[in-house]
Amino acid sequence: MILYNVTTSLDPEIAEQWVTYMRDTHMPEVMATGFFVRSQLCRLLNEEDDGITYAAQYYCVSLEQLEEYQNVAAPALRKDIERQFGGRYASFRTMLEVVS
Repeated sequence: MILYNVTTSLDPEIAEQWVTYMRDTHMPEVMATGFFVRSQLCRLLNEEDDGITYAAQYYCVSLEQLEEYQNVAAPALRKDIERQFGGRYASFRTMLEVVS
């Protein structure tokens, strides 16, 4: 199992709107691509610099499946987030293998 983690640090002024967008729009759209079997949204508790940070996590069966998602579906989904919140957040992505 592969965990695709997108960590996003937000301007506090948009945090509530961003969470609503993620929960009601973006994450359901990611799941609708069919590449992932489960998702969750977590808030980091050890935040720095008065920012608000979340981790959107998506589970898929294989690294190949994740790579296909990144090539086929991710560009349009990322573009939509940028259109909604451009310049008010910073994200980085990690891929992890679930060991147990």
